[in-house]
Amino acid sequence: MKGWPGEPQMEYDVLVGEGNAAGAMGKPIENVIFDFGNVLIYWKPEMVLLPRYSQQTIDAFLDNDVSGFYDANDMMDGGTDPDEAIAWMRTTHGDKWADILRYYIDNFRDSLTGIVPGARVLINDLKAAGLGVWGLSNWEAELFHVAEEQCDIIRELDGKLVSGFVKMRKPHRDIYEKALEEFGISAEGSVFIDDKAMNIVGANEAGIRGVRFSDPRKLRALLIANGVNIPAVQ
Repeated sequence: MKGWPGEPQMEYDVLVGEGNAAGAMGKPIENVIFDFGNVLIYWKPEMVLLPRYSQQTIDAFLDNDVSGFYDANDMMDGGTDPDEAIAWMRTTHGDKWADILRYYIDNFRDSLTGIVPGARVLINDLKAAGLGVWGLSNWEAELFHVAEEQCDIIRELDGKLVSGFVKMRKPHRDIYEKALEEFGISAEGSVFIDDKAMNIVGANEAGIRGVRFSDPRKLRALLIANGVNIPAVQ
């Protein structure tokens, strides 16, 4: 199975406010909270592996049932030391995959391939409209400096919370509540943008509306349709 296990079915580029977030639907949007990977910056783990591994091996490594890569990634995002995650993979899935994980971590820089088109301008437009712009991301603590060095868009946010440093991670409700507290903002006035459906479900549990992101134009149009005063696509 390629990709994170446990992803529920959810449409892209629609505003979702279910359960604890239902009461926020229709409320003014005052803050937008962004995930980082594949929302603001591209994260492509396969790009790290291209110089050394065949496509067959890459596909197998990115199949969680084969290698446990996404389980190990979740562990590191939650605060587990990379060496411990590699040791876990070695025990549970074998030396081959553990050695590839070591290679991946050592060359992690190559997985970040640039800014998602439209993200920088959207952040600037939201700021100009008086909205707060924040970041909430699952990221391994020892590797986060690479993102900050390579992708200056992260430094343009009003604030950020990164899972590896607080030893919590999405989609668990506690990290969303921690972010609201740290940023000093309300759940009902906020919208969370992420590419993973499970993380939108987690945001809803914390009372935050969410959008499963795929298209920057559709996100812009959605925010405008919900009362955010930013320039429209012409």
